[in-house]
Amino acid sequence: MSAEPVFADVDTGVDDAMALVYLLASPEAELVGIASTAGNVGVQQVCRNNLGLLELCGVTGVPVSMGSATPLSAPLRTAEDTHGPEGLGYAQLPATEGQLTAYDAAEAWVRAAHAYPGELIGIAVGPLTNLALALRTEPALPRLLRRLVIMGGAFDYRGNTTPVAEWNISVDPEAAAEVFAAWGSEPNAQLPIVLGLNLTENIAMTPTLLGQLAAAAGSPTAPMSERDERGTRSAAANPLIRVLEDAMRFYFEFHFDCGDGYLAHLHDPLAAAVALDPELVKCRPTTVDVELTGTLTRGMTVADWSGRWGRNPNALIGVDVDPAAFFDRFIVRVGAFARRLTHS
Repeated sequence: MSAEPVFADVDTGVDDAMALVYLLASPEAELVGIASTAGNVGVQQVCRNNLGLLELCGVTGVPVSMGSATPLSAPLRTAEDTHGPEGLGYAQLPATEGQLTAYDAAEAWVRAAHAYPGELIGIAVGPLTNLALALRTEPALPRLLRRLVIMGGAFDYRGNTTPVAEWNISVDPEAAAEVFAAWGSEPNAQLPIVLGLNLTENIAMTPTLLGQLAAAAGSPTAPMSERDERGTRSAAANPLIRVLEDAMRFYFEFHFDCGDGYLAHLHDPLAAAVALDPELVKCRPTTVDVELTGTLTRGMTVADWSGRWGRNPNALIGVDVDPAAFFDRFIVRVGAFARRLTHS
């Protein structure tokens, strides 16, 4: 089986990091570029996280590009309370000599699409700033991509940033509106698969599942609990499992403090998995737009399920997923990948 070219746009964060690891661990994926987006943390920290993660995983030759430091028109908001001051919770990544590309993330999107026309799988799991800027440069992007998976929005579901808005969309709603409009105006393009909170909050990582991941990696470790002292560091023998556990502990603590329980929603790894196998989710086609001016509803993703706007569908909205199937795949792939790292 030949590997499919995949381009990932991330604002690395904890779950973004796990999404990248999933892609690197998947034999059918060839990661051909990483676009760094300002979001969970500032764009320079996102770049450091992406380069450090590649170093940790022993991966060379994947271009990492820096995106815009700010959204299209709004001031940047970041989420260190959710992901930690450096974006990866308590985890520390190794130092690296890795360098960024001389071109920016928007150009990286365009270069990758032209290098693999009709083949490239795009994944956007942060604010859509870079993709919107890329579309301004190359309006044919919707036709050039084989598939696009977006983690963003909330459909018939509460928001996680405002009562109605999801984080990625709310950071740069203007960019999201431009992206959905671009696919809506291109009838020959494959509709993007959009995974909102209504779907991704079903993907709940727990200490038990994290222990299964360590076991799959052949890595002794200590179980986690909400009774642990805050900031307890991982005892895992495997370096990748250690980083993932230190990142996830912070994420568990954040969700616990929000009243969700000692768990964490893996929004972005689900997007990575769906990019490689869309059959993991059930979708419904519809037209999506983004509220830009509402006093209470700015950043809300509105789905026209009844076709009242009379516009072409511009998205496939994820409406159902089997979390067990996802976690089985995640644990097998990432566990085996982590095990290989210690023997390479």
